[in-house]
Amino acid sequence: MDTVAQVSLALTEALVTAAERAGWASGFVRRASKLTAAAFVQILVVGYLREPRASWSQLACTAAEVGVAITPQGLYARLGEPAAHLLRAVLTAATQQVIAAVPNAVPLLARFPAVLVQDSTTLALPDALAAAWAGCGGRTAQGTAAALKLQVRLDLRSGRLEGPELQTGRTSDQVGTLIDTPGPVGALHLNDLGYFQVARLAAWQAAGVYWLTRIKLGTQVRTPRGEEVLTPTWLRRHGATACETAVEVGREHHVPARLLVLPVPPAVAQERRRQWRAEARREGQTPSAARLALADWTLWLTNVPPEQLNVEEAGVLARVRWQIELLFKLWKRDHRLARWHNTEPTAVLCEVYAKLLGVLVQHWLLLASGWTVTAHSWGRAATALRGALGVLLGAFRGCWPVPLAVEQARVGLAGCRISARRRYPSTGQLLADPSLPLPFRRRYISRYARKAARLDKS
Repeated sequence: MDTVAQVSLALTEALVTAAERAGWASGFVRRASKLTAAAFVQILVVGYLREPRASWSQLACTAAEVGVAITPQGLYARLGEPAAHLLRAVLTAATQQVIAAVPNAVPLLARFPAVLVQDSTTLALPDALAAAWAGCGGRTAQGTAAALKLQVRLDLRSGRLEGPELQTGRTSDQVGTLIDTPGPVGALHLNDLGYFQVARLAAWQAAGVYWLTRIKLGTQVRTPRGEEVLTPTWLRRHGATACETAVEVGREHHVPARLLVLPVPPAVAQERRRQWRAEARREGQTPSAARLALADWTLWLTNVPPEQLNVEEAGVLARVRWQIELLFKLWKRDHRLARWHNTEPTAVLCEVYAKLLGVLVQHWLLLASGWTVTAHSWGRAATALRGALGVLLGAFRGCWPVPLAVEQARVGLAGCRISARRRYPSTGQLLADPSLPLPFRRRYISRYARKAARLDKS
């Protein structure tokens, strides 16, 4: 089944079939009405996807496109706990849809059947929702007595998005269905330190999957002869240039792995030390000299065989993990997922669920357009999509088939490509040619250069 057909079926199942089914189960529908459960879901999802700051007057105009004549006051009056239960049920149904584009053929990614990146992001909610979604405190400007954590896993080869898995804000990243479910045999997991656990690495290795991860401080990493390698002395002796060595990880599991060592420019090391000192000050602590010395290197652990992945290629793949951060940035900045424009707690919950459904629909349409992480821009595609949503609403109204609307929507998305860059190569350029020098953040280099210039003048 091609991607357009997959997306068409998923849209129909989630925004029509599942919505109608959940309408009665949630109590949102009690009798026949012109505002059906499916129409209500479509109005909020498409309305907020088109304009994240949409007023109820704008949403009423979207209702007219769906074929429902209703006033802004009448639409707002339908918000309540049944509406929140309806939208959450539809969101749950949508996350069960499996949509995957044709895997891209970039050689570095094609070495693995899947390249999986998982991360989480947290949305602050009104304090009145603490009973449903308990927060975790923190220093954010908004109250965090209530918060919603989203666990998401993205396959960088096919674009398949798993989740979001909804958790309370106080739930640890170490808990969840996605993180404990390994990918297919031969897949590569790229996760940040929030998911680091030696027992999990051992379980993944036993399941036949690969991993590439940074090292959590305090982890025992030794050579087969018992020599500790996470010391400045050992690294200075072996890490003047990019290198690797065989190690065993953990005090109990002794997981065999490769330690990859990549020296970083002095500007990057200086910035790391500045950040570590700032973080320690906020916690009332002082970073140790040994930890500060480790800032001169980037260290990875992996169980991928050397003939399948060398140090330079591992550096490129480690950078690809940032794509899921860009996805969260798109959700929060362009779709204002972390902002709400209602005041009643249940109305806020309805808005958040509807926006989450909207970003899922957007991702499906991106896959239908031939999405690849190496070529397409998230932001440009999201902007282009807003102009095609009217066609989708017409399909829901029955004016034309849903596959035709998906086909029309993907035409405008296919051109949202990232241009090649000479000085700071894009992720796609690095994946195509791992021998290119890794570009570090420009502000690190500029800050270090300004400091060096001041020292020269003095």
